[in-house]
Formats: sequence, C-alpha cells, structure tokens
Amino acid sequence: MAELHNTLKAHRTDKGFTQASLAEAVGVSRKSINTIENRVFTPSTLLALQIAHALDCSVHDIFYVKDN
Repeated sequence: MAELHNTLKAHRTDKGFTQASLAEAVGVSRKSINTIENRVFTPSTLLALQIAHALDCSVHDIFYVKDN
C-alpha cells in the first residue's frame, strides 16, 4: 500500500521557519504543521500548495508517495 511521506521539516528548517512561523504564514495552527511533519495528518491540496508557496518550492519537493 502506498503512503504519503514528506520532507516538510527539512524544507521548513532550511528556510528558517519554526513550526509556529510557518503555521502563521499559511493560516493554520502550529499543531497542524507538527502533525503533517509526523505523518499523522494529510494536508488538503490547498494547504499543501500554500505550504509549498511559503517555502518557495513545489509540492513535489515536499510530499511524495512511497510504497511499503
């Protein structure tokens, strides 16, 4: 079964964002960013696009599908 993985934490820290500052930039809670990074929560397409925009990269740079 395929699962959605991400490199959000690496991209976020490389760009100098904290979880809180990225959350503020995209209009969600810090906990939302935390749960995305830990693969507890899958973001909507809109949120994924907003995160990528805030981090100045593509959605494909952050999110990818991995087969088990």
